[in-house]
Amino acid sequence: MSLVRLNGLTLRLGGQTVLHHVDFAVEPGEIVTIVGPNGSGKSTLLRAIIGALAPVSGTITRKPGLRVGYVPQKLHIDPTLPLTVRRFLDLPKRVSDTQAETALNEAGAGALSTRQMAELSGGQFQRVLLARALLNAPELLILDEATQGLDQPGSAAFYQTIADLRDRLGCAVLMVSHELHVVMAASDRVVCLNGHICCEGAPEHVASAPEYRALFGTGTGGALALYRHEHSHSHDHDHEAAE
Repeated sequence: MSLVRLNGLTLRLGGQTVLHHVDFAVEPGEIVTIVGPNGSGKSTLLRAIIGALAPVSGTITRKPGLRVGYVPQKLHIDPTLPLTVRRFLDLPKRVSDTQAETALNEAGAGALSTRQMAELSGGQFQRVLLARALLNAPELLILDEATQGLDQPGSAAFYQTIADLRDRLGCAVLMVSHELHVVMAASDRVVCLNGHICCEGAPEHVASAPEYRALFGTGTGGALALYRHEHSHSHDHDHEAAE
């Protein structure tokens, strides 16, 4: 059974139709990335999936009891507010020290528990948001441009953590990203969105699709080359491990 399935979904914001007749599903354990230009409806689609936005028409079917973890694009915390990472994880409801420690370790933020939220770097802050999203052992982890503002090494490390979490926890991952090179390396399936679904499929299929090239140009050849290199490298590694 799909974790989430959208049928004929149409969404409006401020009187404007943002998404029109979208059919889309996320299956257990897969990493799906949504790409598209600014204003293409990527964040709107995520908001509908988490239940923050009601469709004008169409249906959203979620697996009964589906546990979702959500990492927002950004979260503003008053820098004058004394708030430790551990205390932040207790909002809006308290969690045990064991739960908090496990989630921080899973997110690669195990050493940050006693630090003030206002003192964290961008990468550390995102890992704490990720830890918070992991507290309820999600079956579906949703990330909205979660690496915005991070440098390329920080961004790559964050996405590697996401891929490792999927492998360890077995959760599906749905993310919006503008970093095409990372998307090609990290996704099982890519969905290209521009008010509707232009194309979708395996990364190498989408990268060569005319609709994708019309939106992003042909300068993504480097992304595909990187994808192929990393993909073949991981296969080589797997082969060596098997021997």
